[in-house]
Amino acid sequence: MNSKLASDLQNLVVIGNGMVGHHVVEQLVERGALARYQIHVFSEEPRRAYDRVHLSEYFSGRDAESLALGAATLYQTPGVTLHLGVPVLEIDRARREVITAAGCFPYAQVVLATGSYPFVPPIEGAEGDSRLVYRTLADLDTIQAAAKNARRGVVVGGGLLGLEAANALKSLGLEAHVVEFAPRLMPVQLDEPGGQALKARIESLGVGVHLARGTQSITPGSEYRYRMNFAGDEFLETDLIVFSAGIRPQDALARQCALGLGARGGIAIDSQCRSSDPHIYAVGECAAWNDSVFGLVAPGYQMARSVAAQLCGEPADAFVGADMSTKLKLLGVDVGSIGDAHGATAGARSYRFIDEASGSYRRLVVSADGKHALGAVLVGDNSYFDTLLQYVQNAITLPADPSSLILPLGQAAPALGVDALPASATVCSCHNVSKGAICCAIDAGCTDLAGLKSQTRAATGCGGCAGLLKQVFEHALTARGISVDKSLCEHFAYTRQELYSIVRVEGIETFEQLLARHGKGHLGCAVCKPTVGSILASCWNRQIQEPWLVPLQDTNDTFMANMQKNGTYSVVPRIPGGEVTPDGLIAIGAVAKKYDLYTKITGGQRIDLFGAQLHELPDIWAELIAAGFETGHAYGKSTRTVKSCVGSTWCRYGVQDSVKMALLIEDRYKGLRSPHKLKFAVSGCTRECAEAQSKDVGVIATEKGWNLYISGNGGMRPRHAELFATDLDDATLIRYIDRFLMLYIRTADKLQRTSVWRESLEGGLDYLKAVIIEDSLGLAGELEAQMQLVVERYECEWANALKDPEKLKRFRTFVNDQAGDPDIHFVKERGQRRPVRAEELTLITTQELV
Repeated sequence: MNSKLASDLQNLVVIGNGMVGHHVVEQLVERGALARYQIHVFSEEPRRAYDRVHLSEYFSGRDAESLALGAATLYQTPGVTLHLGVPVLEIDRARREVITAAGCFPYAQVVLATGSYPFVPPIEGAEGDSRLVYRTLADLDTIQAAAKNARRGVVVGGGLLGLEAANALKSLGLEAHVVEFAPRLMPVQLDEPGGQALKARIESLGVGVHLARGTQSITPGSEYRYRMNFAGDEFLETDLIVFSAGIRPQDALARQCALGLGARGGIAIDSQCRSSDPHIYAVGECAAWNDSVFGLVAPGYQMARSVAAQLCGEPADAFVGADMSTKLKLLGVDVGSIGDAHGATAGARSYRFIDEASGSYRRLVVSADGKHALGAVLVGDNSYFDTLLQYVQNAITLPADPSSLILPLGQAAPALGVDALPASATVCSCHNVSKGAICCAIDAGCTDLAGLKSQTRAATGCGGCAGLLKQVFEHALTARGISVDKSLCEHFAYTRQELYSIVRVEGIETFEQLLARHGKGHLGCAVCKPTVGSILASCWNRQIQEPWLVPLQDTNDTFMANMQKNGTYSVVPRIPGGEVTPDGLIAIGAVAKKYDLYTKITGGQRIDLFGAQLHELPDIWAELIAAGFETGHAYGKSTRTVKSCVGSTWCRYGVQDSVKMALLIEDRYKGLRSPHKLKFAVSGCTRECAEAQSKDVGVIATEKGWNLYISGNGGMRPRHAELFATDLDDATLIRYIDRFLMLYIRTADKLQRTSVWRESLEGGLDYLKAVIIEDSLGLAGELEAQMQLVVERYECEWANALKDPEKLKRFRTFVNDQAGDPDIHFVKERGQRRPVRAEELTLITTQELV
């Protein structure tokens, strides 16, 4: 252990084994504290420290062990003893002993890292099962158990943890609601417009938001288990209630032993994190510096480093407050708050950008002289976060027009290059890792991102700096003439393109096989699982409902339908080329009428049927398939539509049969999975009624054949398709499309549209022509064979699912019941039925209800 006998060492007691308490132990061991101390760590919980920042991932498949922080060997180090499930009951300062259920332990120094506890307002009836909280793994187990017999769940509190809890309830299949006492969500981090933008975004995901509501009592409900009673005779019924109304410092031990406290609770500490007793330190959420409690990981880690340095006799930075900037993704919505987000600094001015169409909001707060950024608020798009954070943290002079930093793509100022950051710029605030420290690690031989994280600990706290860390890392490598690692994620040290090749060459057909042979870890992540799922589908075209493929799919693919707001789904049968018989139209109309679905002709010449409930999907598809229809794959990153005009059959200007060609193309490529969705169009003449030049693949008739256009996009980033080849016969046209699509699927990055992929290719259009037309790489035959395999293996996914009772079990609102969701209500709008949330019903007249 060390040169001293154990009896010569003093006892150092760390009370609390959360993220900050764990970091204290890590720092002590690294700094050589075991030469001075025997370290005893006490934890109330029965398991060692785990990652509370990513706690919600427990509901999406991560087990407790995968959430554990660091290696278990840390607590097996001689001189370190971890006491799990042993709470400290008292501290006897006079005798310098901590008193536990397992006995008394003398101490020379104590570090209190007891964290915080959830605040539950004193509400009548908030007890027992109506008093769930969202704080520990044990809490999550309790919520999961309660959700098994529940339909609706409510979270009290619309702050960071409250929205995380709402996401957890939604992931458990419950109708989720959030009740917030303040007039906006995340009132600490966001201003009023930011809160409104976040509310709109979250409501669009089907989560009910109730603002300025204070729960006065909880009583038995009539339709649900509980009724939450608000002022003015308003109420909301629910089956379970999770309180996430803020946290309070866990300072009970400090009160018991009469340590000094902050004005609003918490253990009062000085700039060295010492309490009023020089032998007791406090760090993290239990500590109050200058009467302020810091509820993020980064300040706690900063305190932990300071205390560990002092206990080891090293110089330590004083703790003088902390940056509370935060970047999060809550319920799939980007939220960012930087510095003085509310513009409280005297003379501060603000620039705002509001996009009501997309629900995005950005605010930049600048100094009175307009030279420096003081803070920012972001809702809907965090791509601006890293740049704005560096302007704030490093006092970088703003451009002449500061508003350009928050304008949309194409109008915004160029992103702040990492080369413009000083060496002192903080990249990871959790572990206080600077750009200079990262460069030093690279100069010392670190050339992979995982190794850099392990060595510097950057991006291993809250993870919010991962994007910036990658930029700095790759820039530093390139500047030193070192090739850049383009790993897909921490589980696969390969790009998507490389994984595609591995899957093809080795014939790998499952995620588990690929992970075992070429990856690391046991579970994968939200980056690699859907990416590999897409690769497997593109290569082998197996049914995505097979048990080994379902865990790789997102919500839409899992249920083979697009989830709409309010929890209903859309049904989109394939109508190749827009051609449909009268009998087909009658069949679709009959289904829409029978199930009372909202019908809409789409821009891709199909008919969308909206408002289907989960349990209705199999019955609806059974009838559509019996009428001759197939799935339209509107839910997948795959071939969507082939739009066409009427062509030479009917139009006096048509020079080729565009409908026939559209049918040929759609029949060939239906079911083809790719990095992103694919849209096609065929126009019968140069009048271009099918708008082929805004599609991924566009075909326009000529007197001699067909002109082929590629890589167009009519979406958020419009791009005109480029003319690729002219006057092609039918067979050559199909060969070129085969090659183009398979080359794109083979080499594109994850979620990369053909337009963006084309722009990234070195050599541009000439390179593509050489590979596809001239076969310069000798790949033509292979690309065509790959496409032929996909074509031959096509089977309508819904037809396949309907034949398998096990697959159909997924399409139930309730596991043990075929009933529909009683919380989905419908109203008439323009003669058709549409779903509404329960809270909207108060705004709708009785005559409109259906």
